[in-house]
Amino acid sequence: MPQPADQQAHRLRRGRHGGRPPTFDKHALRQRNIAERCINRRKQWRGLAMGTDKLAVHHAALTLAGILLWTKP
Repeated sequence: MPQPADQQAHRLRRGRHGGRPPTFDKHALRQRNIAERCINRRKQWRGLAMGTDKLAVHHAALTLAGILLWTKP
């Protein structure tokens, strides 16, 4: 999404304290998209979606979900 020029100029004036960078990093966005999609696919497992279970079974299911998602084409 393009940003207005005045917002970009304001961020440049603030320097490193300017919040969101004024440039668009396509590679960083692609990496973030991959990570978010992977997390969302993991959340489709009903037992992992809540995240309230603190037992070892929850951690084992999390590991199993990760392995299955990684091996899936």
